Amino acid sequence: DVQLQASGGGLVQAGGSLRLSCAASGFTFDDYTIGWFRQAPGKEREGVSCINRSDGSTYYSDSVKGRFTISRDNAKNTVYLQMNSLKPEDTAVYYCGAEPFGSSEFCEEFRYYEIKYWGEGTQVTVSS
Repeated sequence: DVQLQASGGGLVQAGGSLRLSCAASGFTFDDYTIGWFRQAPGKEREGVSCINRSDGSTYYSDSVKGRFTISRDNAKNTVYLQMNSLKPEDTAVYYCGAEPFGSSEFCEEFRYYEIKYWGEGTQVTVSS
């Protein structure tokens, strides 16, 4: 069975850090670009970060650039999102998704509609 499991969320004070993990199974992980998205209550889904399957290029939304770092370990079928200097506005449910085409546009535009597999979300709450 295909599984994509996000974990690592929690409650943290502003300025703190968390590391999210997105663990995959049931499909060829190396063939997929992985994106992180988030959705806060009452707000639209937002692209956060992305790592390309082909060359490992990384992308970030302006709201997290310089604070978040995405990486992948293909040997472990896992993508990580290191989140530093967290702010209350980072509070949301974070989801990872796997995209099979490897297009740069997917990452550049956070084309969530191209996601083939979605993981269960993990809650991140940042207190002020």
